[in-house]
Amino acid sequence: MEGGCMGYDESGRGASDTFPGTHVAALDDPTHAEPGEDRLGVHIVWEVLLLAAVAGVAYLLWRENPDTFRGDSLRSLLVDGVVLGLLTLAAGLSLRTAVVNLAIGPAAVAAALHMAEQGDRGAVAALGPALAVAVLGGLVLALVVTVLHVPAWAASLAAAAAIIGYIEQRDVAVLPQGGYDPTSDALYLFAGFAAVTVLGGSFGALRPIRRMVGRFRPVTDPARRRGVLAPVVAGGALVASSVLAVLSGALLGTPDAGPVAVGSGLDWTVLAVGTAMLAGTSAFGRRGGILGTLLAVSLVTLVLADLRASGLSASRWAVGVAVLGVGLVVTRLVEAYGGPRDGRTAVAEGLDFDGRMSGDWSAQRAEPIADWARALPPQPVESPTDRWDLPDWGPERHWDPSRR
Repeated sequence: MEGGCMGYDESGRGASDTFPGTHVAALDDPTHAEPGEDRLGVHIVWEVLLLAAVAGVAYLLWRENPDTFRGDSLRSLLVDGVVLGLLTLAAGLSLRTAVVNLAIGPAAVAAALHMAEQGDRGAVAALGPALAVAVLGGLVLALVVTVLHVPAWAASLAAAAAIIGYIEQRDVAVLPQGGYDPTSDALYLFAGFAAVTVLGGSFGALRPIRRMVGRFRPVTDPARRRGVLAPVVAGGALVASSVLAVLSGALLGTPDAGPVAVGSGLDWTVLAVGTAMLAGTSAFGRRGGILGTLLAVSLVTLVLADLRASGLSASRWAVGVAVLGVGLVVTRLVEAYGGPRDGRTAVAEGLDFDGRMSGDWSAQRAEPIADWARALPPQPVESPTDRWDLPDWGPERHWDPSRR
């Protein structure tokens, strides 16, 4: 029946048609109908726990070796935090834009080797070509990921393999030739890192910026393209993460860090990605905290210093695996409790827990009927008329056409 049927035009359905009763402003991604707004409560709770862990490890380290927080030891500790912090920023930025860059560790080691070899030309003269290569390499990686629309982890792993091939051209560690000592600017470097981290986390908590940054995160089929803005932001994040990795490696190639060992750098990648996830950054993209990166970097740096003070081997592989394991659990918590309100069972402001649509009409879920006999309408008490009891059509009963 034409008047009683509901017609739907699938091609013209928008976010408000997909989720009746839900305003477009309540959708975190109206174009692709991803409902609700992220919650920051889980990040705040987790960052409080991180702060308590930082205070506890710092106290233990102070009890074992109080000199760690004095003079040159403190400045070296701050530089170590900046080195890990820049790599964690690179990993966190690529994670939040859903294009994780696994080449940051090899890029940092390659930059450290370059700075160690060319440092006698001056820090600025040696750093310039390294940054240019980082921008160019980041652009190539961004084009591969966004134009071909392939997984970033696979493309960046291929880039990491190419960089490792460059690193393995050397057989022995390289002694830094430069004269710049970053410990003299340790306080300023760490303050700059902290400011960038906190400002970035604060801006990333704003809904419009979070939407823009996380648009490359898939909501349906990961092979579907997400418009023009998504690849632009994702490509910029890949370039920025490559630059941050080179800046971190530049600090590793200074005389204060000692000889630069020849290695793949993947241990740095594992440690940085794990620290970013430990900070509360989701491995799926978009979601992240405000102070989490600063606190997580401080915690891991203090743990590494505590292991060295205790005389234990502070392997980056071992610490990285442990941090990454905890980071995976944190990602699960962030996705489960940091998503839209009631998003695990219903669309925010569109569906309630009974499955009814909020709005002018409702669609109640049908429930199975256990007893069909009770579900039938009641039958009349009197016997129904026999359908074979027809009227008398004898010859005295004639049909009159006028009686209609």
